[in-house]
Amino acid sequence: MKKIKIILFFLLILASGILSAQESVLKEAETAYTQEDYAKAIELYEGILKNSGSSAEIYYNLGNAYFKAGKIAPAILNYERALLNNPADKDTRFNLEIANLRKVDKIEPVDEFFLTKWFRSVQNLLSVDTWASLGITCFLLLIGCLILYFFSKWMRLRKMGFYLGILMLLIVVFSNIFAWNQKKAINTRQGAIIFAPTVTVKSSPDTSGTDLFVLHEGTKVFIKSSLGDWYEIEIEDGNVGWIRQKDLERI
Repeated sequence: MKKIKIILFFLLILASGILSAQESVLKEAETAYTQEDYAKAIELYEGILKNSGSSAEIYYNLGNAYFKAGKIAPAILNYERALLNNPADKDTRFNLEIANLRKVDKIEPVDEFFLTKWFRSVQNLLSVDTWASLGITCFLLLIGCLILYFFSKWMRLRKMGFYLGILMLLIVVFSNIFAWNQKKAINTRQGAIIFAPTVTVKSSPDTSGTDLFVLHEGTKVFIKSSLGDWYEIEIEDGNVGWIRQKDLERI
């Protein structure tokens, strides 16, 4: 038992040291950004992501640094990654819209059914973790409503338990659907950003394929399938074609 306590003590010291080092690097990156040393800020933020994993806040800051440095494609990529982790962040969404104005390609997206658009807008109100927490909380409240409905002696309380239970059940169902959809998007990462200055999209995964259309850096595409070192991609207006994997970066 004594050995376990000693090990835990040293692990706590190590963890606190790591957190302290990360905070120091983060402050250094923020200082570099404030001093308009965007190259250094980019290097530091990239290092934080490499050592600590994904973070919506760091992706957002990195996107800002790339945008200030005039690198639009990496800026859009990191704003998209930030939204993937936290779709409810209005600042990230606004900055992404500003960055998209700097793209060469102006692609009109296909009109969506209004219910699909409404469903997605509600889903993006919260992050995956928040939806999951809301679902768990409402599930516990649902159990309380069921207890109230089945065991209360007063009719008014039973009615209250019944109607609140239905509401809690609906919230639980939709919270889980929204959380699952967002988690799936994070895991599959079908979106990607063109990084090459100019890309000719082909009709087949071969250099001899017919030229279909041209895309420029910063344009968002969706990966449908892959073959060798080629991706079949779809753009927002519904056009489909093939490009080399090296010409884009997955979100």
